Order: sequence, then structure tokens, then C-alpha cells
Amino acid sequence: MIKCWFGYWLSAVLLGTAVFLPAQMALGALAKSSVLEGNIGYLRVTQTDTNLSMEIQSALNNLAGTNTIVGIVVDLRFAKGGDSDDLKAAEEVLEQQKIPLAILVNAQTAGAAATLAEDLREANAGLIFGGEAQNVRPDITVSVNAGQEQNFLKTPYGVFGADETNEDASTNFLPYVDIDHTSEADLVRQKKEADENADPDDPQPPAETPAAPQVPFIRDPVLAHGVDFIKGLAALRLSQG
Repeated sequence: MIKCWFGYWLSAVLLGTAVFLPAQMALGALAKSSVLEGNIGYLRVTQTDTNLSMEIQSALNNLAGTNTIVGIVVDLRFAKGGDSDDLKAAEEVLEQQKIPLAILVNAQTAGAAATLAEDLREANAGLIFGGEAQNVRPDITVSVNAGQEQNFLKTPYGVFGADETNEDASTNFLPYVDIDHTSEADLVRQKKEADENADPDDPQPPAETPAAPQVPFIRDPVLAHGVDFIKGLAALRLSQG
């Protein structure tokens, strides 16, 4: 199964943008659980030695309660942990979902967290994205500065900015640009005031159409690759009926 996913990779990266929603819960071993694009579960693991399987199961139950989850991002970047009797149980919870996994790692992924990533790959449950971790070589290498990657974990999304690029990452993702929050009511009020103050003898230029709001997208290169991978598989599966 995992070998077929490599063939789908190019299709996956051509799909649309992803929106990162606020975290729905934060537990002990999990720093964050949330939903991307309305149907992709996101689990950020910080420790792998304390009730990890129970927290993963609880988070997935909560996410699936209001969303149809088509894939899961397991973020193990900066995650650590010693040998844990619960590690195998956590692997089984993720494997039993029977949906694609995108496993994120970096050079700070160590101990049982690195073992978890490798075991999930060996079970053909998903692909590994990111930087080379402890004894774990990613399937898709995406190099990001460690300090910048910490910032991405806090703010993983942004919007397109004109003629701007993220020069520090190995991929050409664009940096965060704040969105214009002018409301429709503000635009109506501004037009009314302009009409009241206009000189009736002066020709008026044609009214400008307000620009469409810019759509946020994930600018964390590692996370974006994982999300695109899952979206691509979901689209292909849907097209194959």
C-alpha cells in the first residue's frame, strides 16, 4: 500500500491550500489536536511515555465526532520519550484507523518518538516527512531551520504575499502576511460618505470592486507536504469511487 502512495505524491502536491484550525484540545503527551481542511486530523506529540495511546484515541474520537477524517498528521517534531510499554498500543491505535498517516520528524525527534515514526512506516501506515531524525531517514526530506520550525509550530499558516518568499526553507513557501479585516459594513459606510461629499459637477470614476479576501494557507513546509500528501490520496480515492 505504501509503495502506491509514492506514485500519488506528485498529484498530491498540486492540490489546493490548507487551513489550520485552532487546537481543540491539549493533553499531557499531546500538545495539540486539531483539524486541517475540515477533514484531516492533526496530532502533535511531545512525549511518548505517558498514556499516549489513550490520549490519541480520545483526541481522534473528539475530532471524528464532528468531522469525517480522511487522514492524520502525526507531528513528532521535537518529541522525545524513553522506552514505553504504551508505545505499541499507540501504534495500534493509529494503524487501526485505516487511513493515511503523514508522520513529521526533525533532528530533535529522539528516543521512543523516533521509534514510533519508524514502526508506523514499517507497518505501511504512512510516510515520513521532514529532517533526518535519530536513526530515521524521512521518505520526503524537507529541511527547515530548527528555530524557524519552532515558530511554525506556533503559527503554521499565512496567506500569499506579493513577490515574497521564505528564503530560509528548502521549499518555496510564501511568508505570513496579515489579512485585511475591513468588513462589508465598513465598505458600505465609506461609499456612502464618499457619495455625500462628492461634487455633483465632477465626473466620478467607476466604483472599484473590493478585493476578495486572501485565503490562508499553511506555510510550514513540512506540515504542508504532509497535508498535501493526504489530500492527494483522499482525492484519488474519491475519484476511483
